[in-house]
Amino acid sequence: MTTDISESRSLNFIEQIIEDDLRSGKNGGRIATRFPPEPNGYLHIGHAKSICLNFGLAKKYGGDFTLRFDDTNPSKEETEYVESIIEDVQWITGEDLTGRIRYASDYFDQMYVWAEELIKKGKAYVCDQTPDEMRDNRGTPDKPMIPSAGREFSPEKNLELFRKMRNGEFGEGERTLRAKIDLFSPNFNMRDPVMYRIVNAEHHRTGAKWIIYPMYDWAHGLEDSIENITHSICTLEFEHHRPLYDWFLDNLDNIWRPHQYEFARLNLTYTVMSKRKLLELVKGNFVTGWSDPRMPTICGFRRRGYTPEAIRAFCREIGVAKMNSIIDVVKLENAIREDLNKRALRRMGVLRPVKLVIDNYPEGKTEQLEAINNPENETDGTRLVPFSKVLYIERDDFMENAPKKYFRLTPGQEVRLRYAYYVTCTGCVKDAAGNVTEVHCNYDSETRGGTSADARRVQGTIHWVSAEHAVNAEIRLYDRLFTKENPDDPQDPTDYKEYLNKNSLEVISDARLEPALANALPQEQYQFERIGYFCIDSVDSKPNNLVFNRTVSLRDSWAKIEKKDNQKK
Repeated sequence: MTTDISESRSLNFIEQIIEDDLRSGKNGGRIATRFPPEPNGYLHIGHAKSICLNFGLAKKYGGDFTLRFDDTNPSKEETEYVESIIEDVQWITGEDLTGRIRYASDYFDQMYVWAEELIKKGKAYVCDQTPDEMRDNRGTPDKPMIPSAGREFSPEKNLELFRKMRNGEFGEGERTLRAKIDLFSPNFNMRDPVMYRIVNAEHHRTGAKWIIYPMYDWAHGLEDSIENITHSICTLEFEHHRPLYDWFLDNLDNIWRPHQYEFARLNLTYTVMSKRKLLELVKGNFVTGWSDPRMPTICGFRRRGYTPEAIRAFCREIGVAKMNSIIDVVKLENAIREDLNKRALRRMGVLRPVKLVIDNYPEGKTEQLEAINNPENETDGTRLVPFSKVLYIERDDFMENAPKKYFRLTPGQEVRLRYAYYVTCTGCVKDAAGNVTEVHCNYDSETRGGTSADARRVQGTIHWVSAEHAVNAEIRLYDRLFTKENPDDPQDPTDYKEYLNKNSLEVISDARLEPALANALPQEQYQFERIGYFCIDSVDSKPNNLVFNRTVSLRDSWAKIEKKDNQKK
């Protein structure tokens, strides 16, 4: 990953903190950040912002970056998620993270030692309240927490009970270890939070070694401490947990003290980011899986044809702030358009084909015409495209009775065939139902390459493929998954699934593409001229059954729809 974050611009508040720390010599002039996902699902675009921030800061300031899994809940975590997260983070950063991957489970032994230290100091105790009782006894802002009997047990008694928890002498849910902090705290995170619970499930890394597992709030700060993290960067929902992290660290001896900083998480319009809701979409078959190109998951964006460079550019553009807001998804779509405009190879594809017959073109003749691979990048060179008497054009590029400003094919009108010739429409053939089956035209043989010796002007240019040489393909036109700008609005009682876009996927089974696309590679992006950006589907496409996904259209068609709707209103 290039040091995108360091491009010329004003510093965000975290960069300002880091630069102040470096000037003062804090932390010995050292910078260490981490990205700490829980392996209980797939990463989404919101995680990409955190990855870019943490990795980018370490890269910019010559620091260390760690990918650390908070694998403290074996009942929800799987190796599948671990592997997908590693793949996603390495894809976003563009670096091999071998040697920089850690796990909370690496530190379970040390965490247990520290837990016993707090018990011996009288700062932790074993509680026998059930989860329901803990919830009922938590108190209110005006009433303190109702303590369990264990709060008054001696350190020796609580140490004995804790060791019994570890040895499996209690059932799941019968006992927890809680920190002894404050019954009256207005911050409910400080009202004797749970540190350990009993879970009868094998861990994906430690197997059956442990029966008790640390809670996230207990483990979080300790992991940062063990790894000597200097700047522990979290999203704003963890701001009220910081006093608890600090309390744990302040009450343990000889321990490194990291500091936590919070920033606003990424929220996108027409998107939901909740892992729970994304899982509902997968399990409810509203999408085809976590990698469905309509999903906001990183693997979904990758399958759809997004590039890590575009995602990093997007994260750089939206910046780092202290206030939550919703970012217009158009910014993300524009980032990928801008990136693909520079890198995508141009090709011609006809999605909804109708035949164009050139009546005065010689029968049986085929010629190779030169086409530009990418006008934005001269090093991509040119290619040869076959041209013949019968072509396919887009059905929308012909209209029998066209309005005044229709500059495509209509009887009597001349247009330019991209890279080829000028043609003049002479009419069409229809079937019994009145549907156009063929469009007919004549060509000017003196206009090869799409230019005229007499410099006459033609206002319309359309794309095409040779019918004889065309490659068949399935095209999947993806659109936004939701029709409502904020489908996850907490003020809206409507189930977010009611706003699912029924037109988020359109499948075209009989598209015709130029023959160069027969050998398309999954890692390559293409611009189908006049249509949009596409890529090979990495899951379903096969050499004899090509499937292309639309990454993004050439223009923001939704903006046009919304503008028309607003004008009507």
